[in-house]
Amino acid sequence: MVRKIVTYKKYFIDFYTNQNEKIQEKIEYVLDLIRFERQVPSKFFKALENTDGIYEARVITAFKSIRILCFFDDGNLIVLTNCFIKKTQKTPKKEIKLAEKLKKDYFKNKNN
Repeated sequence: MVRKIVTYKKYFIDFYTNQNEKIQEKIEYVLDLIRFERQVPSKFFKALENTDGIYEARVITAFKSIRILCFFDDGNLIVLTNCFIKKTQKTPKKEIKLAEKLKKDYFKNKNN
């Protein structure tokens, strides 16, 4: 394993459990790529510009384009924050703001 993945708060889990089995399998596939591949293609995982270190995991299905926002902690640990179904070209600012807030929260609580 190259990276470890954890979740922070319940945003990801709530989203994931509300998806059907096929979508869950696609999400698992992308998360496994991130876990096990040294070089993850940007088609599946990339840094978002003009953010505070927020990345997006991209899950593409026939009918939905899902984004899982996350960040790195200690180099090899990826923390999943929120996720959503992408409906436009741009990632919604409110989703990025939420991910940045959760990241701040995570590090504040981690250091206490």
